[in-house]
Amino acid sequence: MTATRHELILGGARSGKSRAAESRALAWLAGAPGREAMLIATAWAGDVEMAARIDRHRIDRARRVPDLATCELCTRPEPLALAACIDEHSAPHRLLVVDCLTLWLTQCALPPPALAAAAAALDPLALDTELAHTVARASGPLVLVSNEIGLGVMPMAAQARACVDALGRLHQLLGAVCDRVTLMVAGLPLTVKPAPEDS
Repeated sequence: MTATRHELILGGARSGKSRAAESRALAWLAGAPGREAMLIATAWAGDVEMAARIDRHRIDRARRVPDLATCELCTRPEPLALAACIDEHSAPHRLLVVDCLTLWLTQCALPPPALAAAAAALDPLALDTELAHTVARASGPLVLVSNEIGLGVMPMAAQARACVDALGRLHQLLGAVCDRVTLMVAGLPLTVKPAPEDS
């Protein structure tokens, strides 16, 4: 598969989304000298289990893609400002991998106490369009990873339903501006939107 400018990779839990994104980074780095790849990690370690999960991901990534730099969004002065982080790091020679949009959007909508102040400064109605505009104008290639959570039973809680709706809207906006959309199922890629070079 040739390098696509922007790709949205969707899938359920443990479907192979992150591994597919890492394979894109490996292919990008091997494609030409002078190329760089950076992961923008969105997860916030709000409890012991999540902290251990993040540590495992760091170790696994370092083994599989040793030249993949990492920007931990939570360590930045504005820990939820994903669009600003993409703007800052996007460059023609650098592939950005965002993993994952589901965690980022959930943390914006239902922030843990440590992120409450950062979330209060955001405009929840503008988050999806701001990110879509940022992706559309990014100067370098992007691989965006997100969970497809709209296939199950509608949640009982109003806040959970609002998050499902918001994520679905975000996926639609990003699907429109990305060159390729891939759905991962059981570790296998299903092409939802083929890039021009796939034709």
